[in-house]
Amino acid sequence: MTESTTTARDDAEHHHLAALAAFGLYAAAWARAAERHGSPDAAPGRASGVLLTGAATFRLSRLITKAKITRPLRAPFTDVDGPGAPAELNETPKAGRRVAGSLLSCPFCLGVWVATTLTGARALWPHATGAVERTLAAVAAADAMQLAYARLVRAAEGEPQ
Repeated sequence: MTESTTTARDDAEHHHLAALAAFGLYAAAWARAAERHGSPDAAPGRASGVLLTGAATFRLSRLITKAKITRPLRAPFTDVDGPGAPAELNETPKAGRRVAGSLLSCPFCLGVWVATTLTGARALWPHATGAVERTLAAVAAADAMQLAYARLVRAAEGEPQ
């Protein structure tokens, strides 16, 4: 292994450690705010609350990381590889912006940030956050129905799946 390869890997590890530290601070800030100002009835302790937050996290994470409409947000950090799922793009991080690019092009990576945000926001603003989560969950359900409908139409017309 060359010295430049080792240096590049060390730099990437430092950037990832910085991202982990940033997430720790972010989560701690939400926890502190919820502790100081949160609503006692805002806990999503029931399974339905967890599923609602999960569906909302899924939809918002994909909207931010994959949707064509949000491409301008990702443009400074990612390059387009090509089309992805319907109304989505597949992208890779730009050189020199790999950590931010990875976060903004991976719904799994961004999901923990989104879930943390929704959970913290629910503690501070339970009614507004609940409305946002229900809206995002409804969009996720509608997306699934659109895809299922398109598949049924293709099957009815005899097209391969």
